[in-house]
Amino acid sequence: MKNVKLTIEYDGTNYHGWQAQSNAKTVQGTIEKAIHGLTGEKIAITGSSRTDQGVHAYGQVANFFTNSNIPPERFSYALNRMLPDDIVIKKSEEVNMDFHARYCSKGKKYRYLIYNNSFPSAIYRNRAYHISHRLDLEKMNRAIEFFKGTHDFSAFRATGSSSKTSVRTIFDVSLTSKEDLICFEVSGDGFLYNMVRIMVGTIVDVGMGRIEAEDIPDIIESLDRRRAGRTAPPQGLYLVEVYY
Repeated sequence: MKNVKLTIEYDGTNYHGWQAQSNAKTVQGTIEKAIHGLTGEKIAITGSSRTDQGVHAYGQVANFFTNSNIPPERFSYALNRMLPDDIVIKKSEEVNMDFHARYCSKGKKYRYLIYNNSFPSAIYRNRAYHISHRLDLEKMNRAIEFFKGTHDFSAFRATGSSSKTSVRTIFDVSLTSKEDLICFEVSGDGFLYNMVRIMVGTIVDVGMGRIEAEDIPDIIESLDRRRAGRTAPPQGLYLVEVYY
């Protein structure tokens, strides 16, 4: 028996999220089907994050246990021949038997793309959040600084979250722009359900003048979801890296 770790890149456009479902095509289900075709084993893989429908990943991590004689480092080559073009195994490797993709994680890094132009983009329609109103990047950069550190992020937590605590530590956060594309990046020890998308929706409201940058600490302290901004759509979100 071996424990195999996968690093996975995928375009989530055509999938109903990561988590396997009996009546929908998912990233996890597609990979499990490929492993079964390769090894003959009925295997359930464990992902580090249950990304939603339409969310993408550069560095999703998963692990599974196998009795196959295939060398762990060769699984990436074999699976990529069987998987659709929008899912790629970037690396496969053997890890300790006690490694768990979700529970061993020390943190994650996410990226969110905003396309800020009067007209939508055919290229980025499934890759970024289109905002036609010109955003004030200076105000947005002031706002994101307040996310850093350890806070109770209840105001940035969607209903349905099963997390026992809403306290999280944000290591770093940045906002950059090139032409019409705005890139928001955030890393932390963990994220609540829809937390990054709510953070983005809130700073978009700051950029549009609906919320003042200096209101962010009060919104955090209020623990009130109604005080924060909208939940930004899923297609702009990317899981970049998982820390171990």
